[in-house]
Amino acid sequence: MAGNIKMTEGSVTGNIVRFTLPLLAGNLLQQTYNVADTLIVGKYLGDTTLAAVGATGSITYLFYALCIGLSIGAGVLISQHFGAGRLERVRADIVNSAAVTLIFALAATLPAVMFARPLLKMLGVRAALIGRSVTYMRIASAGTVCVAAYNWINSVMRGLGDSKTPLIFLGVSTVLNVGLDLLFVMVFGMGVGGAAFATVLAQGVSAASCIVYCFRTNADIRPRGEELHTDPVLMKKCVTFGLPIAAQNGLVCISMIALQSVTNGFSDSVMAAYTASMRIEQLVQQPFISLNAAVSAFTGQNIGAGKQERAVSGMKSALKIGSVFAIVMFVVFTLFGRSIVGFFVSGRRTIAIGAAALIMTGCCYIPLGAIHIVRGFLNGTGDTGFALVNGLTEVICRIGFSLILTRIAFIGWRGIWITTSITWVATAAVCIIRYKRGSWRLKMLNC
Repeated sequence: MAGNIKMTEGSVTGNIVRFTLPLLAGNLLQQTYNVADTLIVGKYLGDTTLAAVGATGSITYLFYALCIGLSIGAGVLISQHFGAGRLERVRADIVNSAAVTLIFALAATLPAVMFARPLLKMLGVRAALIGRSVTYMRIASAGTVCVAAYNWINSVMRGLGDSKTPLIFLGVSTVLNVGLDLLFVMVFGMGVGGAAFATVLAQGVSAASCIVYCFRTNADIRPRGEELHTDPVLMKKCVTFGLPIAAQNGLVCISMIALQSVTNGFSDSVMAAYTASMRIEQLVQQPFISLNAAVSAFTGQNIGAGKQERAVSGMKSALKIGSVFAIVMFVVFTLFGRSIVGFFVSGRRTIAIGAAALIMTGCCYIPLGAIHIVRGFLNGTGDTGFALVNGLTEVICRIGFSLILTRIAFIGWRGIWITTSITWVATAAVCIIRYKRGSWRLKMLNC
């Protein structure tokens, strides 16, 4: 199977780096969907419209998160069975995880589209923004199946050790997304709806093309005729592995929705700065997210092959890489924060707030990296149930600290970003404690 990396052999750090780099490139390309929306909406439709788009971000991702979590659980199963050389189980995992992902994607789409307006009103989105927010949210949510399909095939390929194939197709769709953004917004004048539709269409093209290519070129993992049926037992296992991660993603999104709701109570400048800083933060997190996926696949394959200590070495190597990146980014934001924020928005006050925000959160990028990397390790061992505890930690910290800090007069809007930093530190501590206690050693025996 060309492109697949057998991570049970060779250099630990070399395998992690070789697997991470294509993932990082792909994740950065995927983030250009959001960046393209932000740039075009912010520069051509104004800060108010950008605030309307930003008001939908957390709640839209909530519906994506369930599908993404389930696909990660499928990737854990596939990586362990691939590492153990059980290709018949790999094919069965593929069929049953595809069915589970599709069912949950459709179930998430309907409420997001139907109840967009009441959900946004519940978040306190102002009347001046809500029309544009509803339009963006409905179109973006209608594309949940496309997002789920892409993340599912990505998880399948990652489990097999192939991080390059999805990158190729994502690159093509990224160019398509930018072109469609410009066409729909600037030429056709479709406004905020055009930006949302461009992203959905590009995601769909990426997912479909990657799925077709994957199964045409990987005969060993392509399900045969008699294998193209679902098995309730295996579907349940896919759900059992994936649901805690999906729940964690959902809880994180709920905490982000709560923080967005608090942000919506401030001025348009603060809301636009929050949207811009979130877009920048999403880019910064991509190396950590990529290391998470690499460590998860590395750990899964080595646990499947019975190489426990090699799996631990992979996590420690990734932590060193993540810490170096975190320090570099903090220095960059301290020196060039205003210029970076100014790339997304134009208002002076918005730029000043955004630059201060980057410094406040940048000082906690090392804990942020630790969250992603240790989570990836625990997921790879099969200890996916811990994800729910991790998600609860983020909910408690984000909701609790945001409500307290933003109401203190001399802190005010700064409390939004201070809350984020405190949340990262607390969540990282919980992850490390879980690893140190060694519960994952028992979990992996039941994979």
